[in-house]
Amino acid sequence: MDEFMLIFRRDHESKENQPSPEDMQASIKEWLDWKGSLAAQNKLVSSGNRLRPDGKVIKSDKMVINGPYAEIKEAIGGFIVIRARDYDEAVEMAKDCPVLRAPWSGSVEVRMLVSESNS
Repeated sequence: MDEFMLIFRRDHESKENQPSPEDMQASIKEWLDWKGSLAAQNKLVSSGNRLRPDGKVIKSDKMVINGPYAEIKEAIGGFIVIRARDYDEAVEMAKDCPVLRAPWSGSVEVRMLVSESNS
């Protein structure tokens, strides 16, 4: 089995794409149920955390800028690490992620993690 990071993205800028406080409260159960299902299948490696939309980026010249990327409106909101046989299985698990449904209408990026012994 390989490990994959599921990276959750959504629009943090457009006012019309922001969930209401009620939407956010209602989504908690959806997220807990989805992650609980992955854990019950022994597929959840790390439940990750939500990320704030702000941050800092350090460039190669050691310059620090506000980030993550001010020029784009979609930002990473969080991540988890899962265990899957291959990309196909990881993608199928990601398809049930609550961020894909309204009002979030976000996206999930699926990336395979490379262990130090396989790099």
